[in-house]
Amino acid sequence: MESETKPTFSKSTGLPRKRFYRARAHSNPLSDSHFPIPISPSHVDFSLHFPKFVGANNEEEVSKKVEFADIGCGFGGLLISLATLFPDTLMIGMELRDKVTEYVKERILALRKTSSGGQYENISVVRTNSMKYIPNYFEKGQLSKMFFLFPDPHFKEKNHRRRVISIDLLDEYAYVLRAGGIIYTITDVEELGEWMRSCLEKHPMFESLTQEELDSDPVVELLCSATEEGQKVARNGGQTFRAVFRRIAYVS
Repeated sequence: MESETKPTFSKSTGLPRKRFYRARAHSNPLSDSHFPIPISPSHVDFSLHFPKFVGANNEEEVSKKVEFADIGCGFGGLLISLATLFPDTLMIGMELRDKVTEYVKERILALRKTSSGGQYENISVVRTNSMKYIPNYFEKGQLSKMFFLFPDPHFKEKNHRRRVISIDLLDEYAYVLRAGGIIYTITDVEELGEWMRSCLEKHPMFESLTQEELDSDPVVELLCSATEEGQKVARNGGQTFRAVFRRIAYVS
């Protein structure tokens, strides 16, 4: 992940200017993909994303694995906030839109250059279709946290199959989440919020966190404050609907 200064970067902050990377709010997750897809997790070269944590480093082989996945990461606000909260945890954003993915990549590279102490080396982004290719990137039980923040509501009933949370997709998420791993979801659309909670409640591999657990989890307050969508909802005085569930151990 190397970059050089371009006119699309702010002279004062050194960060990319978002207006040059604007794209449609959402993309059709059922359309054909036009980007490389790894055959399996063993074919993903994460050393390109996290050179300080993966691969040969100071003549010593290191092999940390990604633990957090932000599905549909948008402009990367959550990743940026989590990077310093969990500095030793590798996390990746997964985004379908090419311009938005490029923005997040450039933003991370710029932050790595301007920050001190090796900050932001633990976050990266990949352009992919998470609804199709999650098992291509992560091994069984690899992840400890997955985030689904303000996903496309796909209002029309015929398009509900495009929703990123469904009973069938939860099978895949349960596969890559370890026992005790957490799924975080939030939306400002009440019907979608009810849909996501209902899917999680119906799935045998997930259980809701208690209020006490939610109150003690430092990540929960970031679900709104760290993202562009959440900040917009807050500015407009809108409501949000949250569902946070734990992946339970399988009992035969």
